[in-house]
Parts: sequence; C-alpha cells; structure tokens
Amino acid sequence: IDKYMGDCIMAFWNAPLDDTEHAIHACASALAMTRAMADLNRRLEAEAEAERRPCHRLHIGIGINTGDCVVGNMGSQQRFDYSVLGDAVNLASRLEGQSKLYGVDIVVGETTRSAAPAWAAIELDLIAVKGKAEAVRVYTMLGDSALAATAEHQALVDRHDAMLACYRRRDWDGARRALGEARGMAPRLGLLYDLYEQRIAEYAANPPAADWNGVF
Repeated sequence: IDKYMGDCIMAFWNAPLDDTEHAIHACASALAMTRAMADLNRRLEAEAEAERRPCHRLHIGIGINTGDCVVGNMGSQQRFDYSVLGDAVNLASRLEGQSKLYGVDIVVGETTRSAAPAWAAIELDLIAVKGKAEAVRVYTMLGDSALAATAEHQALVDRHDAMLACYRRRDWDGARRALGEARGMAPRLGLLYDLYEQRIAEYAANPPAADWNGVF
C-alpha cells in the first residue's frame, strides 16, 4: 500500500521486491476487496435492521493497470516519499474513475488483462481517456479462474463479444439481439447493458461519422 488519498487507496506491486506475478496479484487483491465489501455490507444491513433504520450500502471502484513506471524516493531532502510515477499510473487512476460509468467494481487495462488472462473477465469498451491520445481497451473482472472455466461464463463472453462486434460494425439490430441475450445471463451487469442500449438507440437514430471506429 503506497498511500491514502482522500477516499482512495493507492497500491503497487513488483517494487521494492521483484514480483513476477504482479498483475495476477493485483487482480487477486481487487477480487478480495470486492468480497470484503460484500461481507461488510451484509454486516451493515444486519445492524441497520436490528436498529430499525435505513441501511446505506457502500460501493467501491477499482482501477488496475500494468506498465513501466519510475519507482523510488520522490521529493527533496526535506520531504520525500517512496512511490511510483508514470503514464501507467495515471491511466490506472483514470480507469478507476470509469467504474461508476460502466456500473462495475473493477476496471482493468489491456496490459493487465494480457498479463493475467486466467481471470473471468469481459471487455467493457474502447475508450480515449483524458490526457491520452490513443484509445485503450478496458475490461471488468467478474471472478476467478474457476468461474472463467464454467460454461455459463463462456456463454456470456460469446454473447457479450458478439454484441460488441455488431456495435462496432454498426449492426444495431444485431447488437440489440446479442445484448438482450447477454443481459439475461448477467443481471449484475445491468447498468453496463443499459449504457449500451442507450448508445445503440442514439447511433441508430443519428449514425456516427464515417470515420467512427467504436472508440468512446
């Protein structure tokens, strides 16, 4: 754990000690955090019910990215801190900020997904985040490798990827059909599919420019 920034926790792996599975460990930590939040919310609900008052559930967003960084003591002789700096760090922060938009707990960059491919995940979007000229492909993690191996998850990935493929080639009717099938398989992704339904309806009524490449 590097630091607390308001309501944010910043953490990094592979420094100061080498960790060849840093991306895997980052993803495992994110899933552990979501499980801990579920346990905490159950306790809060039980306390609220016992005290006969409304319960305010807590939610978190997690952004994970993998890349080269500058690591070490930053600052001056009077004040310094062991931390990390770099474009990869900035992108991780941007990804965390996208969790609310897509209605998911964890947003993972493409480099992290490539370095930790065993986890159950689906692609969210191609996005151009603030401060970046190139689009990045982003994912959300849904669970561990055991979930990834299930027929249910593989069926969801098939329908979800079909929805994205139709969407990017402007096949709005095909995108709607695949979206409806995927939605039935993953109710917890309702906000994500609501978002795509809105986009598809907007583009069907007002087609994007000829050079549109699916980047949001």
